[in-house]
Amino acid sequence: GELCMEATKANVKEGEFAGVQLTFMGLNNQNLHNVLFRGFLKPWETYTGAKINWIDLAQADYNARLQQSIATGTVDFDIIEMGAPFEGDVCGKGLTSEMPDWVKDQIDMKDVVAYLQPPVGTWDGKQYRVTVDGDAHNFNYRTDVFADADLAKAWKDSGGGGEWGVPKTWQQVQAVTKFLKGKQFQGQDVYGYLDAPKAWGGFGFYFLGSRASAYAKHPDDKAWLFDADTMKPRINNPAWVRAIQDVIDALPSEPADQINADPNTTAFQQFLAGTGSMITWWGDVGSNVKTNDSSVVGDVTGFSILPGSDDVYNSKTGQWDKLASGPNHAPNCAYLGWGVYVMARVDSDEKKKKAAWSAAAHLGGKDLSLWCAAYPSGFQPYRNSHFNIPE
Repeated sequence: GELCMEATKANVKEGEFAGVQLTFMGLNNQNLHNVLFRGFLKPWETYTGAKINWIDLAQADYNARLQQSIATGTVDFDIIEMGAPFEGDVCGKGLTSEMPDWVKDQIDMKDVVAYLQPPVGTWDGKQYRVTVDGDAHNFNYRTDVFADADLAKAWKDSGGGGEWGVPKTWQQVQAVTKFLKGKQFQGQDVYGYLDAPKAWGGFGFYFLGSRASAYAKHPDDKAWLFDADTMKPRINNPAWVRAIQDVIDALPSEPADQINADPNTTAFQQFLAGTGSMITWWGDVGSNVKTNDSSVVGDVTGFSILPGSDDVYNSKTGQWDKLASGPNHAPNCAYLGWGVYVMARVDSDEKKKKAAWSAAAHLGGKDLSLWCAAYPSGFQPYRNSHFNIPE
């Protein structure tokens, strides 16, 4: 934070916010998010004179706490770490402050990748979000498991389809997961895919979505969650039902009591510790396999886009289509990443409003973002400049 203060100093005088107190609500998941924000904002507090009070929430508690604040009209925070799926609940009710132009310039909005540009972060054409994260689910797998000669022989002897290797479709994921039940690898029980069925404050939905996307997102149709013309939900159509059934069918082949595993369990207690050979997650798994002290799979983890499907459901015709191009792939931009939003309750106090937006802009600053993208921070790359780094 201290090394990235130049952008703040260009817009704020030293001590300009003396006497201002702000309340920031966000996550403390995996000792990241608010835990990092505290450190990032400490030099900002020292320079500006403002003081920040913190509301820390577990991921499973976040949605309920936010919705309670909205429903009861008791918004008790000035800044919130929030994602695009909540913008209708919050921005749509006029609870957020519109981003000033100087903030857009300070954070270099034009550098943010295309899929996080407006309409993401906007409501009725007004910008509210300082993006600090870019989210997409990817497929993580054990390279050693899928290169093992003994498992390859057992796969062939069992009549498994094709050569033993990393699954490319969800149909293959299912077959491999069931095949590995009861098998041993390097003297330990080996498992296939790790589902996360336990409720996780609404965020677990994205993991089912990643199982469903290749079934439900037809390349000739922009929509997969709702019908774009009628807004009728599609989550009970045959594609989503198949994804749900896949989870039910795979659970008996997964670790004992997997039904009580949430995504934190699957990633940080299971996969990093060597349990399971396939998992869908945000980029945190990719960084943590190499950096987390609990990881034993740093040298044997591979990465890919989400598995595809041999067929895809066509919501317009009600039929399953096999594409001439081969399996259908539909990677899931799960959640669209975290952002920082300023609440409208600061708008009546210009000094407090500028302070809140300055804090948000510091967290979304271009220099600070590069550190977050490279470090296992809980935040993934979200700027074009993150992908264009001179070596």
